[in-house]
Amino acid sequence: MKKLTIIAGSILLSLPLTTLADVANNGVSYPVPADKFDMRNWKITIPSDINEDGKVDEIEGVAMLSYSHEDFFHLDQDGNLVFEVHNKAITTKNSKNARSELRQMPRGANFDNILTNDKLNQWALSSHPDAKSYSAVGGTLEATLKVNHVSMNAKFPEKYPAHSVVVGQIHAKKHNELIEAKTGYGHGNEPLKIFYKKFPDHEYGSVFWNYERNLAKADPDRADIAYPVWGNTWENPAEPGKAGIKLGEEFSYKVEVKGTMMFLTFETARHDTVKYEIDLSKGIDEKDFPTGYAEDDFYFKAGAYGQCSTQEKHPVWGPGCAGTGDFATDKKNGDYNSVTFSVLKLNGK
Repeated sequence: MKKLTIIAGSILLSLPLTTLADVANNGVSYPVPADKFDMRNWKITIPSDINEDGKVDEIEGVAMLSYSHEDFFHLDQDGNLVFEVHNKAITTKNSKNARSELRQMPRGANFDNILTNDKLNQWALSSHPDAKSYSAVGGTLEATLKVNHVSMNAKFPEKYPAHSVVVGQIHAKKHNELIEAKTGYGHGNEPLKIFYKKFPDHEYGSVFWNYERNLAKADPDRADIAYPVWGNTWENPAEPGKAGIKLGEEFSYKVEVKGTMMFLTFETARHDTVKYEIDLSKGIDEKDFPTGYAEDDFYFKAGAYGQCSTQEKHPVWGPGCAGTGDFATDKKNGDYNSVTFSVLKLNGK
């Protein structure tokens, strides 16, 4: 039986993973995500506020070993990991989009010695002048998944994020002191977002990935640049046909960062493998910051990050998608996203 060693103060515990789940359920064993997937270096954000503190709910550390949510984060009958999120729900402070999504936490359960913002809780590129102080230089994120459902009802379906969900990310850590010092870093931008998008009247959807130029929030050139994988990118509303990916069709991605290079590999049964190589220490084009993300720090994310926001005002990110805020109602109406992972590995584990 798989065991995990936990250090809590001066007490050393070595318990089976299923034992932790049993304790949390009053001695009755129910399968939880940690029974099938390594959750030791992840934090889950779900679209709820159970304790009514005005903040989105987040679970991490030892609690992840016994945590499951019947709507947002759970195993299906085949032992696969399900993430679901509706359009209208409480969100994190810096986003208008709700999510059921994992965030990499290299510190694991070491809360006492490593704070959330510490260098040992992020990773860096080899171009960072203090790279050795971080948890790692680079890393890998591997996943095999299928998108079961994407949000169906948008007031402005022509806006790019409508009818889409992000299933994997590299996110740069925001640092206000670096922004204020005008270093060109610390904006908290995203060099990688992996999208699935399908219009309601289409048989096939598209998989593509976006790179966000590493510029200040107010800079008009700060924008996502989309790169195709299978089907179209988000600028093209045409039916992708068999070149795309159906709902429920399995595909895989591998994100590997070595030195300053990001290597992307996308695989699925019906299509040729698609690969990209991007130097994250250089600007992606003439409008980007010249040294890209060279001196930022990062973490991986995976799950269902809904892009069909209910807001309407933003010219790009305001598709005005439908939602009541009640998950059961919104799921019945098709105003939600659902993604199932059969494989999810962080740094090979």
